[in-house]
Amino acid sequence: PNTDFSTGAVLTADQQNRFPRGIMAFSESTTTQAITTTEATAFTLTFTAVANRYYKLSYYESILQVPSGVLAATEIRMRLNSVSGTQIHFSQAQNNSTNQYAPAYSCARLRTFSAGSTTVVLTFKASTGSANAFRDSTATGFFMIEDIGPA
Repeated sequence: PNTDFSTGAVLTADQQNRFPRGIMAFSESTTTQAITTTEATAFTLTFTAVANRYYKLSYYESILQVPSGVLAATEIRMRLNSVSGTQIHFSQAQNNSTNQYAPAYSCARLRTFSAGSTTVVLTFKASTGSANAFRDSTATGFFMIEDIGPA
């Protein structure tokens, strides 16, 4: 955490470095993406991480369809480097009836990374059948990484 500031105090470099740095990487899509039973990349973000800082990874989809079928799910993973990389987050939108449905969806992960160039991949996979991330100019999907301060 930072300190309280008072009139006449000198702002130091250490204090400046404790402030959040904001959005480090962002990607938005207006193109509908089919989701199948094969895990596939939805978004890829690359940024330069600083050790011992917290990063918030946020994904939002205006309309994320879940496949039809009892207990069918659209699986969302965040992975390092590629679609087969180390999984750092798992989330799913699940159906509890035989009907398809398409709600708005979001998930987030808070974590630190080793210093240096870092790539995070968000992937989709349908547990059965197929689904879609429906997108257009007013119903978008996005993935972003924010620096929120020192760990």
